[in-house]
Amino acid sequence: MTRDELLSIRVEHPDHRLYEETKQNLDRLAKPLDGLGDLETAICRIAAVQGTVRPHIDSRALVIFCADNGIVEEGVSQTDKSVTASVAALMAENKSSVGIMTHGDPLTIYTVDVGIDHEAPIKGVIDLRVASGTANFLKEPAMTESMCLKAIESGMEMARRCHKAGHDILATGEMGIGNTTTSTALYCALTGELPVNATGRGAGLSDEGLVRKIRVIDRALRLYGLDPAKAGRASKEYAFRALCSVGGLDIAALAGFMIGGATLRIPVVVDGLISAVAAMTAAMLVPGTEHVLLASHAGREQGVRGALKCLGLSPVIEGDLALGEGTGAVMLFPLLDMAFRLYNSGTTFADASIGQYERYDG
Repeated sequence: MTRDELLSIRVEHPDHRLYEETKQNLDRLAKPLDGLGDLETAICRIAAVQGTVRPHIDSRALVIFCADNGIVEEGVSQTDKSVTASVAALMAENKSSVGIMTHGDPLTIYTVDVGIDHEAPIKGVIDLRVASGTANFLKEPAMTESMCLKAIESGMEMARRCHKAGHDILATGEMGIGNTTTSTALYCALTGELPVNATGRGAGLSDEGLVRKIRVIDRALRLYGLDPAKAGRASKEYAFRALCSVGGLDIAALAGFMIGGATLRIPVVVDGLISAVAAMTAAMLVPGTEHVLLASHAGREQGVRGALKCLGLSPVIEGDLALGEGTGAVMLFPLLDMAFRLYNSGTTFADASIGQYERYDG
């Protein structure tokens, strides 16, 4: 895939008529209008994406993209990059946090290597490695154009695999030491937000480490001239350049995964900061991708809410989560299950012989 081929991808918008019909079905249930809040919006969005007023999420998958980041050389993380490979191995055995938390759930977890700095393949991990991590973006762009495109293609390939496996809904996860730095840098590049206002502590930086992280991001933005006010906030070419300059292989793969979900009409659940910034990037590269996305949680990192706001998404869960691995995304599934039980089998006003609430504008 070339850059022009990527930027020429078009996605169909979900059927708004089906969204409204699903909303009307929810309104007929014997409950206050919009009583389930954001969960009702999620059901309607899923219905519109799937093209039916009887949507289903029985077969679900979590895809975790793993990659290392050269920027860790600048001391922006508490741990070294060897942890990425170690945690990926645990993920493949369902022994990491997300595997243990979802034990027994109807969920298939795919762990994907798109850029781990590790010589041998990791048992149980899908090998779609583009490179052994990105470059230190204070010395050179994080990715070449071809690396970035290959990572995006890897994400799209995983969306196709999930579609072929019959999964109804997908969740996003990631693992990569240093990726709150790459995602924050990309968030600032795409929004114009100042690093001092958007940078968080990641997996646990000291005050000194946080200051260093902010300075690294600020220097990178200046180095590559990443200013959306000058380049055009909605420019596809600018978003791609920013992704190559300061992004990560995991972010690029996540963006491709979401674009793939959009082209295949599969709902995709966004996790935390890295996933949300990837979603922003995907929506800028291929407008319309945002319509298949669902926001799971607000997250602790500074940029999550801003990224979700740019996408027009509202997180269902608060929770102050910062675990990663897609843990926040999969937490949405049991909440959706409860909401779907009510949608599919709930008592209607007609069943109860009670007058239905009327919806008023304003």
